[in-house]
Amino acid sequence: MSDVVVHRFDAVIVGAGGAGLMAALQTSAYANVAVLSKLYPTRSHTGAAQGGIGAALGNVEEDHWEWHMFDTVKGGDYLSDQDAVEIMCRDAIDTVYELEHRGLPFNRTPDGRIDQRRFGGHTRNFGEAPVRRACYAADRTGHMILQTLYQQCIKARVNFFNEYHVLDLILSEGRVAGVVARDIQTGGLHVFHCKVVIFGTGGYGRAFKITSNSLAGTGDGVAICYRAGIPLEDVEFYQFHPTGMYRMGFLITEGARGEGAILINGLGERFMERYAPTLKDLAPRDLVSRCMYNEIREGRGINGEDYLYLDLTHLGREVVEAKLPDITEFVRVYFGIDPATTPVPVQPTAHYAMGGIPTDLDGRVVIDEANTPVPGLYAAGECACVSVHGANRLGTNSLVDIIVFGRRAGRDALRFIQQNEAPPLPADAADRARAQVNHFLNGESAEPVANVREDLRSTMMDLASVVRTAQGLTECLSRLRQIRERYLRTRPGDRGNTFNTDLLETIEVGYLIDISEVLATSALARTESRGAHFREDFPERNDRDWLKHTLAYNRDGRIELRYKPVRITTFQPKARTY
Repeated sequence: MSDVVVHRFDAVIVGAGGAGLMAALQTSAYANVAVLSKLYPTRSHTGAAQGGIGAALGNVEEDHWEWHMFDTVKGGDYLSDQDAVEIMCRDAIDTVYELEHRGLPFNRTPDGRIDQRRFGGHTRNFGEAPVRRACYAADRTGHMILQTLYQQCIKARVNFFNEYHVLDLILSEGRVAGVVARDIQTGGLHVFHCKVVIFGTGGYGRAFKITSNSLAGTGDGVAICYRAGIPLEDVEFYQFHPTGMYRMGFLITEGARGEGAILINGLGERFMERYAPTLKDLAPRDLVSRCMYNEIREGRGINGEDYLYLDLTHLGREVVEAKLPDITEFVRVYFGIDPATTPVPVQPTAHYAMGGIPTDLDGRVVIDEANTPVPGLYAAGECACVSVHGANRLGTNSLVDIIVFGRRAGRDALRFIQQNEAPPLPADAADRARAQVNHFLNGESAEPVANVREDLRSTMMDLASVVRTAQGLTECLSRLRQIRERYLRTRPGDRGNTFNTDLLETIEVGYLIDISEVLATSALARTESRGAHFREDFPERNDRDWLKHTLAYNRDGRIELRYKPVRITTFQPKARTY
């Protein structure tokens, strides 16, 4: 590896969002830690989370973690592992206070406590009525979490390798030995030899044409683990957020509806009253997205078009400006309208992956139905599947997930570091990554990779999004096979080494194709509707046959599906009513 720079650390954390930074803080006091990110850390996608982080603090009205647990399990359509949900909801309270003590500037009640507001699917007394559970910092909560944790990591002297694109996972003697990354600035390959690797690389929303995800949401860590032989869990469950800005997908936080905004159709009707008479516009996201899809399909879109309105005009300018300042500015900039006086055009947007790299309760990556861990390998956040979100994530629970399980992964990783030595570094550690780079930098291109990417995103949006059928998913898989063949013949326009973002984007498209094939294959096999996975040809939930998690394995390019049971401890599956 004479052309490769080798680094040695106790722990390498891939991804500098909330999960990665929280994990780094837990290990940095007693271990030598490196954080690798293809972005500058404060540009990570955690910063796009707007409305709040859920925790049953009870600062505004009575609340209990057991209620939070019930809402999470019910919202996930009973596919959540309930022991994991209990940990998340109990630990949420402590982690929010930890964020406060680390300096996060939450909104405050008049008596100085952390303020809380309503969010979709969160209720009091096991579904009786909405509850104020979301702790928030205006409509930039994720941004504040990211800034706070990054500042704390700098204080803790965490080593950051910014603009390093991780390409491969190194395994040695059945254990993790490190990762291979490409320095985007120079094009050089770097091997990071370590005892522990923690993936916190986020989701893969860029597989869809309309998405709230940033350009970096390309599923890198998920696909790298999949290629290394680790299964992916429950990838068929992908959430569409109801209120993306029309045609652009930028998110309008659920906090807007928490403050009282309502959805209206082309007839001026508040249509959610028909579908969810108790929670109305604050029903879980999968339900609201399907209701919007149905309104549009039945011709009740605005002026017959494929969008609806989110109406904030009755809230008053003071509320809109003070509690929703960022989205107010977004709407003014991109639509040229004032949300305080004019309804906002919205449509469902690809938002969040419930599935991903399977882990146990301490963030350890597992490889089979018996939850056998890979020594030294961890994952947390959206790239991971613990599984707390089940078939559908409740709003605010993504930020809870990254903080609670980022912390747990970091703490268990520290234990592992203190008890183990690093395995030997294989002599061929960088070979697969080098071959991947050389493949795309050499040879002639059949077509621009941008064409392949856009066909991928349109295919997934048309055939594997809010509503699915066997015919559509079969067609989707056929198109994906053609897209993969075209992709392998593409080459980036830039063949240089310095800041070759063409090469980076080309590699990212390959990750998205891998995950899209797993998603469509798993969705075709699951002949039921549950949470965000809605099969129009199988519209009912089927607990007898499908109350189980999907595990998808890469078998030399062929996908093998296996299953494992859902862990049920407290709440037995019931029909969801709202």
